[in-house]
Amino acid sequence: MKVNRLRPVVGALMAAATLTAVLTGCEKGGSAAGETAASAGAAKSAGTTAGTTAEPAGSVATETSTGTSAGTSTGTSAGTSKAKPSAATPATPAAPAGSAPGCADKPPTPDDYDPDEFALFRIEELPADTGKVNLVIQHGAWGCPGEDTDGAPFVVSGEDSRWALDQAAYVTAVTPITDSTENRRIGVQELIDWVDAHPDSGLVFRYETGDDGAIHRLEQVFTP
Repeated sequence: MKVNRLRPVVGALMAAATLTAVLTGCEKGGSAAGETAASAGAAKSAGTTAGTTAEPAGSVATETSTGTSAGTSTGTSAGTSKAKPSAATPATPAAPAGSAPGCADKPPTPDDYDPDEFALFRIEELPADTGKVNLVIQHGAWGCPGEDTDGAPFVVSGEDSRWALDQAAYVTAVTPITDSTENRRIGVQELIDWVDAHPDSGLVFRYETGDDGAIHRLEQVFTP
């Protein structure tokens, strides 16, 4: 009787012990597995984060820095250097002392003559019915000014020439024919009288001709 009563108790105790052991083992195993899985997951997450963030970022920065720095600095610098090489500007030869561009430093040839100016030396009268006089002139060109002069000389060459001047021509003069450095109108006879009193002066005049080929305008050029 007592034995039969003890069996259920013993069975219950054994079942309880077994259940406790199973629960304990599951609890331990579950905790360990969870911790292991969590650790593994955290490690994997950390590794993934580190691999995705740190390494690519560093790689891209280096590439950009190298590409931009080297490409811009080297490429642009080299390209600019090759496209626009520096070259020394040739020096312009200095004009000789006392000279001016285009001035005559020796007796000019006919190709060098000034086409609008000449030097007047004498005046020859013609018959009154012609209404003209002859100017005895020489052609030339402006020379190079000297170190001790204020202006350039008019250099003549060749033989004397004669050119008709109309008695009614428009004539202006400056010093020494007049007492002014600005052109003043004078009569043809006044010019004749002064040139007759000062032959071979070689004063320079600018001239214009009329339809008849004679000079109808004569203006003295002021020379210091």
